[in-house]
Amino acid sequence: MNKAISIVQRIISTFIVNSMAIIGGSAIIGGISVVKSALLAGISASVTVIERLARASVDGNLTSEEINAAFGGAVPPSKEK
Repeated sequence: MNKAISIVQRIISTFIVNSMAIIGGSAIIGGISVVKSALLAGISASVTVIERLARASVDGNLTSEEINAAFGGAVPPSKEK
């Protein structure tokens, strides 16, 4: 349960960080509304993390290293032995 809460909190943080990063750039330069560009950036980043978590948990076991790799952008180590 603690892993799930931690993952949800980190996904929310990922959404916020990526939303804030895009507001200054594409909203002003690209002519897209601030809200739309922030939502697009936040959703895109969150879905990328969720996809990495899903790939890592295919075997039914999600380790702390795999969780950290999903949020850090690193490729998790192979589970094949």
